[in-house]
Amino acid sequence: MSQARGIEIRYLESIKGGMAQFFTPQASNETMLVQVPAGAIDDLFVHKSQTDQILVVKGEFVLVTLIDKKYQYIPLSEYQPAVVKIPPGVLHGAINLSSVPCVIVNAVLRHRPPQPNDYIPRPRPYEYDLDAAKASLAKFAAINLMK
Repeated sequence: MSQARGIEIRYLESIKGGMAQFFTPQASNETMLVQVPAGAIDDLFVHKSQTDQILVVKGEFVLVTLIDKKYQYIPLSEYQPAVVKIPPGVLHGAINLSSVPCVIVNAVLRHRPPQPNDYIPRPRPYEYDLDAAKASLAKFAAINLMK
């Protein structure tokens, strides 16, 4: 599934071996384990020198992107494993509306050495629509229950 500005969402399939499920890892230059605290409503970031490849391994959160002056709310959960690729130049942030932390693996693709500005939060030009973020999670959960 593709989104605007080169954002890609790829739902992962697994191979079952005994009781374990195996998912294909993402190629990367650096792998980060990130914890998004419960109740977090993060500012935006934009990376000029890397592509983020995000996979939720515990919990759920809403990835927010700002494209063409509009926020997009992309729900992600451990119950529907997906890798979201965020190319350089895309403003993005995180909302964790749950009461538990969310754990994410970010398999970073480096296009050049890290730049200090890549990790400076950017203020939101306008507030997030938290009702839209909640609705995206609710719709996502309903779809996964039907599977």
